[in-house]
Amino acid sequence: MNKDLSRLRAEIDAIDRELLGALNRRAALANEVGELKRAEGSPVFRPEREAQVVNDLQAANPGPLKNRNVGTIWREIMSACRALEAPQRVAYLGPTGTFSEQAALQFFGSSIEHVPCVNFDEVFHAATAGTADFGVVPVENNSEGVVTRSLDLLLNSPLHIVGEVSLLVRHHLVRLSGSLQGIEVVLAHPQALAQCQAWLSKHLPSAERRAVSSNAEGARLAGTNPAWAGIASERAASEFGLHVAAHAVQDDAFNRTRFAVICLPQVLPAPQATGRDCVSLVVSVPNRPGAVHDMLVPLKQHGVSMTRFESRPARSGQWEYYFYIDVQGHPSQPHVAAALKDLQSLCAFYKVLGTYPIGD
Repeated sequence: MNKDLSRLRAEIDAIDRELLGALNRRAALANEVGELKRAEGSPVFRPEREAQVVNDLQAANPGPLKNRNVGTIWREIMSACRALEAPQRVAYLGPTGTFSEQAALQFFGSSIEHVPCVNFDEVFHAATAGTADFGVVPVENNSEGVVTRSLDLLLNSPLHIVGEVSLLVRHHLVRLSGSLQGIEVVLAHPQALAQCQAWLSKHLPSAERRAVSSNAEGARLAGTNPAWAGIASERAASEFGLHVAAHAVQDDAFNRTRFAVICLPQVLPAPQATGRDCVSLVVSVPNRPGAVHDMLVPLKQHGVSMTRFESRPARSGQWEYYFYIDVQGHPSQPHVAAALKDLQSLCAFYKVLGTYPIGD
């Protein structure tokens, strides 16, 4: 048995060395690609190209590796190779341990320069001012709906969406002890408090629910007072030396949050078509009977599927609204281009927020 184990380990060690050699050859080629990109002034990061690489590998995967693991491994490989050309500076809601940071790492890989921010406004400012190349912000939760501040900022920002990440969110109750006894205050981002309200009402009905700038900040504060607890990720608990007093306290077992990856168009133009794409828009229509219905007719006429439709007050004092719409497809496809052109002709306001590959 020991001889068999030693033989298997020796084979694994030999394969690891082969992999290391292959990865370094890949990195050398990536360096050459980087030099060509710099010479022609093209972006280092192309999300549609990386999405296609992962999709092709998953389609060719014979197993036993699961496709999701193939995606994770290759995103890290591409991230490490990309960092040899130029590491991306990525802004997100901090501090360390937030789900926004987790989304950034899931999209870009771990070889990035971290730019943690105190709020969503600062994320947008960092990406606009050049402190960061990209920003990552939550835009929608499957149980609590849209993140209104992110939508409001997208409306007037020069940034556009170039990618998205869908993250399975597990909220944990974290504190200095592993018990639920003696908790007087629960601290978390308002979205997290809303996503856990039924659990909190049942298990901690007398505890004060206190909103803070992020879940990781709530975890940090929970580490300063034994009567306080935070709602955060296991990563945040580890970062601040806390116990997980209760696992998965979110009300929805399949709680997911969708994040948008944003940047200036000069940093990265709209990605090219991949075959699995999305166009995000914000529009308004004249305040007359049937205007909203008429706005949707071009999508039906040209066979374009709408995957999201949200309204937000225009704050004009006239009961006017902006409509946030996601449609499947890419403007390079004739039927999508025709639908968008007809839609624009009906709108008093029309802005493309981004064209990007659909996230996993």
